[in-house]
Amino acid sequence: MQTQIRNLGILAHVDAGKTTITENFLYLSGQTKHLGSVDNGTAQTDFLDVERQRGISVRSSNTSFMWSGVKINLIDTPGHVDFSSDVERVIRVLDCAILVISAVEGVQAHTETLWNALQSLKIPTIIFINKIDRVGADTEMVIGEIQKELSPNLVKFSEVINEAGSDARIQSMWNENEQSDEVIENIANINEDILEKYLNDEPLCFSDLDKALKHAVCKRQLVPILMGSAKNSIGIKQLLDAVISYFPTPKADPNKALSALVYRVTYDKTMGQIAHVKVYNGRIKNRELIRNASQNIEEKVTQVRKLISNKFDDIGEVLAGDIAAICGLQNARTGDILGEYSEALPQDISLRTPLLTVQVVAKNSKDYPALAEALQILSKEDPSLDFEWLRDDKELHVKIMGWIQIEILEKILENRFNIQAKFDDPTVIYKETPSKKGEGFVRYWMPKPCWAIMKFLIEPAERGSGVVYCSAIRVDDVHQKYQNEVERTIPVALKQGIKGWEVTDLKITLIEGEDHQVHSNPGDFVVATPMGIMDGLVNTDTTLLEPLISFKISASEDLLGAITSDITQMRGTFESPEIENGKFILTGILPVSTSLDFPVRLSSCSGGKAKIATRFYAYQECPDELGKTREYKGISPLDTSKWILKARKALQ
Repeated sequence: MQTQIRNLGILAHVDAGKTTITENFLYLSGQTKHLGSVDNGTAQTDFLDVERQRGISVRSSNTSFMWSGVKINLIDTPGHVDFSSDVERVIRVLDCAILVISAVEGVQAHTETLWNALQSLKIPTIIFINKIDRVGADTEMVIGEIQKELSPNLVKFSEVINEAGSDARIQSMWNENEQSDEVIENIANINEDILEKYLNDEPLCFSDLDKALKHAVCKRQLVPILMGSAKNSIGIKQLLDAVISYFPTPKADPNKALSALVYRVTYDKTMGQIAHVKVYNGRIKNRELIRNASQNIEEKVTQVRKLISNKFDDIGEVLAGDIAAICGLQNARTGDILGEYSEALPQDISLRTPLLTVQVVAKNSKDYPALAEALQILSKEDPSLDFEWLRDDKELHVKIMGWIQIEILEKILENRFNIQAKFDDPTVIYKETPSKKGEGFVRYWMPKPCWAIMKFLIEPAERGSGVVYCSAIRVDDVHQKYQNEVERTIPVALKQGIKGWEVTDLKITLIEGEDHQVHSNPGDFVVATPMGIMDGLVNTDTTLLEPLISFKISASEDLLGAITSDITQMRGTFESPEIENGKFILTGILPVSTSLDFPVRLSSCSGGKAKIATRFYAYQECPDELGKTREYKGISPLDTSKWILKARKALQ
């Protein structure tokens, strides 16, 4: 019989204590002999040097242990918003989650974002209110916030005694001998059998009530609330027991055809690239040849490993429902499907979008090639970095979420790759779009042998529509294999427009074309396509697009005037505020360019009491004088002579 499994994630706003909870889990289960400490830099799951130095998690970490005969695959995730992309990748493979909330700070900005993501993916969740011993702890206030901002359907498993003191402890309200009337009523409200007995004053068996509760938790109809202090190991055993009792084992069939998801990629000095996968159906064995459905290639598995903190065990085989690290898949990328597609595979989820780009420079010019290689590796591990190597200008660029990420990347480059690098000031990522309908023409027929003649119709499209391409010409005019090269080259041609930014929200139609039976080859159309597209963009002109974020601010009523005035000065807009009990909630839209330091200023003016949650909203039109245009990086296709020489490798 296959071992029961819980694929469990711990998520929280930064500093809520989730890594300390993980350390307690490992210690209680016997996985570690000593209790690790975040403050002392001895946490087992914070194994990067920079994590130990800063005392925060900057990347997710896997560990596995047994509890009550059940295997728990635990993933501890970063709490800082700058590392949301890592959480995005991990959250897709979870079957259940613990959302940690501080008893002092309560529901914070990132907490709501994480909750919404868990709900979107229909992941059953337990909320753990941590730090009940801290000065200022107020669990009843926090529960009120949770009911208002996250979910009203809560079941409280315990209550706190001597809250906010060093002798704080918990008392169970849900066991064989003690059942809270409030919990029973919540169960009765969603279970007709229990409701009927409850209304008729019939005796209610605890096992029946608990079974109904487990069903409700798995269906996300009810959310258990547990409390404790991870630092003092209070409430941790109860939390582990709840994970076993109320969360489901994954639905998976090891006898079906393989279907697995690569949710993360890392590198090992000995084994090279490691693909971290969750197997939904089938199994993966050592020395097995498996198909990568996303890339339509086959690769051989050299080793199946189980992650235990930062150490690996060769387990030889991983079955459906489990998580493992696969060595040998050197071409695997994050998001790849191994085996075949399945309905069990999860949807994508987006928490934050990188809206800043930054140039990275090696302090020692001799390290330039090594820095480029290091950034390629880091970008493969974290695709949101979207590393761009502008070889003509010898420039290295990555996309980032915020300032903390820059500091962490500097430390990783120094500690892991022995490279000292500096990051320029970040620039907001603008885009551009055609201002009107127009045509682009290219005649690439000299110097022979070459022949590619094309005319493109370029039209503006709706905001957020991206790029649509189609061909309206016959294969008699341009051979299909050449047309395929045109379609493949379109994304490359749109990387930079006439204002230096990626071009989006447009429709491109190939309306005329001509090849030559003798002189044409596929490469001619690769060279010609960017020239034709750029010619068209000159004719249509382009409009600058700037990124906007939506925000939700919660603060005391006396700050409303100052905050709304600040938002107006930043070219922002807002809805009518909701005011209740001396506090207000304000929602609206802000340009990224004017609001980069707004969270810091908001925290300063409110003494750290105001909360702001933001997320990417959309790209919208922006006058050139309020945005930023830049020179074309490299050789522009508009400089046709140099462009052709470069394409023919005649230009150094």
